[in-house]
Amino acid sequence: MKEYKYVTLREKPEIKDAAASWFHSKWGVPKEAYLECMNSYLDKETEYGWYLCLDGDKIVAGMGVIENDFHNRKDLAPNVCAVYTEEDYRCKGIAGNLLKMVVADMKNKGITPIYLVTDHTGFYERYGWEFLCMVQGDDEPDMTRMYVYN
Repeated sequence: MKEYKYVTLREKPEIKDAAASWFHSKWGVPKEAYLECMNSYLDKETEYGWYLCLDGDKIVAGMGVIENDFHNRKDLAPNVCAVYTEEDYRCKGIAGNLLKMVVADMKNKGITPIYLVTDHTGFYERYGWEFLCMVQGDDEPDMTRMYVYN
C-alpha cells in the first residue's frame, strides 16, 4: 500500500508557492489570493490553515480553511475550502484523511463548528459532516448545500 504524507503548510512552508499555484490551477481563484491566506496562516495572523497530501514531492490533494467560502451566510464560519484530490488519487481515502486532519486541527485550536459548501451529496456525511441548510453562493444562480461539523 502506498504511503502518502499529510502535512499542514506550517509543517512544510517551503512549498507555499507550489501549493498556491496548485490550488489556483484547480479552482481558478487568483494565486495571489491563496498566497495572501497562506501568508496570514504562516505568519500566525490566523489559525485557519492549509492542508496537503503529498506523494513524494507532488501535491495530490489539498484543502484550506478560510473565513467564508463565497456565500451569503457570513455567520457560518470558518469554512473548509478548495477541497480537491487529483483524479488518479481519488477513492483512496485521501480526502477523508485530510478532512479528519482539518477537523482535529480546528478542534485542538478551539475552533468549532466548521462549515463547508458543496454540490456533493453523500460524500461528506461519511466523515461525520451533517447537512445544515442551503446557501446562496456569491454570483451563483443556484443555491448550494452547506454542511457543518460540530
